Amino acid sequence: MRTLYLDCGMGAAGDMLTAALLELLPREDAERFLSEMNGLGLPGVRIEREASVKCGITGTHIKVTVDGAEEESHDHVHGHPHDCGGEAGHHAHGDERCGGEAGHHARGDDHDHVHGHHDHSHTHHHSSLHDIEHIVRDHLLLPASVRDPKKVREDILAVYRLIAEAESHAHGVPVPEIHFHEVGTMDAIADVTAVCLLMDRLAPDEVAVSPVHVGSGQVRCAHGILPVPAPATAYILRDVPVYGGSVKGELCTPTGAALLKHFADRFGDMPVMRTRAVGYGMGKKDFEAANCVRAMLGDTEDRTDTVLELSCNVDDMTAEEIGFAVERLLDGGALDVYTIPIGMKKSRPGTLLRVMCREEARAEMLRLIYLHTSTIGVREARLCRYVLDRKETELDTPYGCIRRKDCSGYGVSRSKLEYEDLARVAREQGISLAQARELIGRQGGEP
Repeated sequence: MRTLYLDCGMGAAGDMLTAALLELLPREDAERFLSEMNGLGLPGVRIEREASVKCGITGTHIKVTVDGAEEESHDHVHGHPHDCGGEAGHHAHGDERCGGEAGHHARGDDHDHVHGHHDHSHTHHHSSLHDIEHIVRDHLLLPASVRDPKKVREDILAVYRLIAEAESHAHGVPVPEIHFHEVGTMDAIADVTAVCLLMDRLAPDEVAVSPVHVGSGQVRCAHGILPVPAPATAYILRDVPVYGGSVKGELCTPTGAALLKHFADRFGDMPVMRTRAVGYGMGKKDFEAANCVRAMLGDTEDRTDTVLELSCNVDDMTAEEIGFAVERLLDGGALDVYTIPIGMKKSRPGTLLRVMCREEARAEMLRLIYLHTSTIGVREARLCRYVLDRKETELDTPYGCIRRKDCSGYGVSRSKLEYEDLARVAREQGISLAQARELIGRQGGEP
């Protein structure tokens, strides 16, 4: 299985992730990619790669300029309601045009950029999430080499939505009132787009990410002094393994956090893999540790998966109550829920309820089990699953979009059309499910 592992021992930023992934491409392909990035149609934006050395390790630094100027480096940028001043800033160590967020956190030794040190700081226009969607959907000229343009655009917007939701939560304002300052919009879109395009180009079957080093201490911003990780970053990294350390400052930005959260299939230790390429994406600042994101692309064995099995016995619930509980657990994120009839004490017929879930979903599953069943105790078992590699393909047919699940591994491959889509076609055409399956198959629905 083609596996991408991202080592975030010094955090993550959009430009650092771009540089690390770019190094995984052969040199000619990397140069072609940069040329394609400069042809995206983003006004005034130019992307260049620079050689960079950190602690004796040679890697790549990505430089993005807008109208010939590169943004100054600040510790953190922050999304604000539309009436806040300031510019989009950069990552403390990555020199990142952070994910389109507005305002900034200045370094402790910097001037207060928001409150007038630069005369132009109050002349920038603002862009809402709606404006970003308009740019990405209607004006971004994706190269012809992209395998799945629709998915790339959706990936870009999904990353922005994660950031906007985090800023909304941090500032207590609705997402539509979160505005991104124009000075950071184009180069921020370039950063996010570059990572999404590189993911499309590399096409890993699985993306594994190390626990994320977020830094420590505090960071000064226009509103005062905030803890590290900044509120938006902390919100995005919920349910993700993170840690601090001796490095003072912000190591993971909201943009870096959102990109990791969106693309990671799992967080944890590096898997056993045969590595084929290694890339180092360098930040601009120097620390005792090499300031970089390391990307490793290679092959792993057929996929294994660890899941939790939560189970309980009940003998005083109706069939309707049990059915409702199963629905709520599935809606709540369970991987699978099933029941088994059992005999219980005092010769009572009962039901064994079993819930399969990820470890990070344990708390929510327990809450739902206790809310919707009469049990007073839940058992937990940790299981190892051997699973086929899976992907979803969207088919354009005369009957609308039909999703197809494609699975492979262990020497086999199989595909299955999504039931809900087949059922819709069967209802609309007044035919049976089998006839709908045959009809879609004739339209190219079978691989």
